[in-house]
Amino acid sequence: MGYEHVLVVGAGQMGGGIAQVIAASGRSVSLHDPFPGAVERGLAAIEKSLTRLNADVADVTGRIAPVDDLVEADLMIEAITEDAEAKQDLFRRADEVLPAAAILASNTSSIPITSLAAVTSRPPQVIGMHFFNPVPVLKLVEVIRGLETSDETAAAITQLAVDLGKTPAEARDLPGFVSNRILMPFINEAAYALLEGVAEAEAIDTIAKLGFAHPMGPLALADLIGIDTCVAIMEVLHHGLGDPKYAPCPLLRQYVQAGRLGRKTGRGFYTY
Repeated sequence: MGYEHVLVVGAGQMGGGIAQVIAASGRSVSLHDPFPGAVERGLAAIEKSLTRLNADVADVTGRIAPVDDLVEADLMIEAITEDAEAKQDLFRRADEVLPAAAILASNTSSIPITSLAAVTSRPPQVIGMHFFNPVPVLKLVEVIRGLETSDETAAAITQLAVDLGKTPAEARDLPGFVSNRILMPFINEAAYALLEGVAEAEAIDTIAKLGFAHPMGPLALADLIGIDTCVAIMEVLHHGLGDPKYAPCPLLRQYVQAGRLGRKTGRGFYTY
């Protein structure tokens, strides 16, 4: 079994889910988050998730150890906020702390992997490993190779995804990769349809679910992802591709200003 000890940085929805699936595969996980109480909340969410899945809670959580800072590991998977400077700072620190042979992976949904690799001394060992929410349930892992990511690193992370019960799909290191380059304009157009009074939120989502056979409508999905995260991804797309079609809908920006970020704040397009 490869990568027996994995450092997961970020204990939110994504980081906690990643820690859960890695621990469930029999590997040891060190879970770090600099925000007070974040790891504790993450572990509580993991316990709830495992209970819903009828898994052995004690067995899985027993392989997840909270840590106060970065520690040595075979692999780091970063799942912090979608902010380029914060991620680059983390990758600089990880490059100093983790062994020379370790791989540094990012769960980023839009920030270029090449820009993260550039702040380290090991660009061939930096890669994108983009999981999807909820991580324990959804099977896809988008594998993104930076400009200098080695074939060996890509093969190792692809195999790890398979070992975790996921289906890997490789994408090029361009803004938004594949998933968000397609998804975010869909969410953005749904927000415009609401803003312009074409239909109410429930009708927009019902049309998407029943008309396109989607399990969730685009506005409900934005609430699940986090409307602030959607706006951040769209900003990366807009800046990176230079096309105004990727600029966030004014309604999305207004919701962020109002603190209506979706499920995590109890209100977005819907109330939770």
